[in-house]
Amino acid sequence: MDKDTRLEGLKLHYTDSEKGDKTIILMHGWGCNHTTLASIERVALSCGYRVINVDFPGFGSSEEPADVWGVEQYTRQIEAFVKELGITSPILLGHSFGGRVGILYASRNPVEKLILVDAAGIKPRRSLKYYWKVYSFKAIKRLMYLFLGKEKAEQRLDARRAKAGSSDYANATPMMRRILSKVVNEDLSDRLSSIQAPTLLIWGENDTATPLADAKKMEKLIPDAGLVSFPGCGHYSFLDNPAQFAAVLRSFLG
Repeated sequence: MDKDTRLEGLKLHYTDSEKGDKTIILMHGWGCNHTTLASIERVALSCGYRVINVDFPGFGSSEEPADVWGVEQYTRQIEAFVKELGITSPILLGHSFGGRVGILYASRNPVEKLILVDAAGIKPRRSLKYYWKVYSFKAIKRLMYLFLGKEKAEQRLDARRAKAGSSDYANATPMMRRILSKVVNEDLSDRLSSIQAPTLLIWGENDTATPLADAKKMEKLIPDAGLVSFPGCGHYSFLDNPAQFAAVLRSFLG
């Protein structure tokens, strides 16, 4: 069932099966919405769970934040959402960006189980070329602010970022581009050891967005974690190998 709620003045859209003794909350990746996790939703429903599938603010039918959010703000939104629905110790499943929120949430809140699917959260190693590009851009930004003013400068900078950035960046609104620039540089490695819930990591071995090395680091740092990886699968392992993914998920959900 499709539903909307308002949290701190912002509309949050979600679906809720409403039935089931235990609740699992599904959190999608960047540039996606709740429909991306439809196949996972069906598996959880078949296990008898109440399934809640959210659209993060700025995606799907949820409203866009008015400020530049980081993982902290997105996590607070889910914390407020869980509190409003009166849920205690949910199971969380996060894909990609949703994994970031799952990590931060589970590091400071009671969670029955945590499932991280090709999850983000480990800051990638950067080359000298990358840092040269970043600091050159910052220098150009200061000059454009000086000579064009903030409003005109940001318009030109957004166009430049869209041309040079990823497809996720190019397809986003100016506000969501700024949010993406912030969240991709947040490293949650220091929060992993605080996760006390049993944690399942499911990964595609050919994932280039969040490489398997990230999953191995998470497995090492999370006290009670296990990793399952699928050969020949990429960043959407649950779509690349749906049958095996479903089998692993069912086993973990019990």
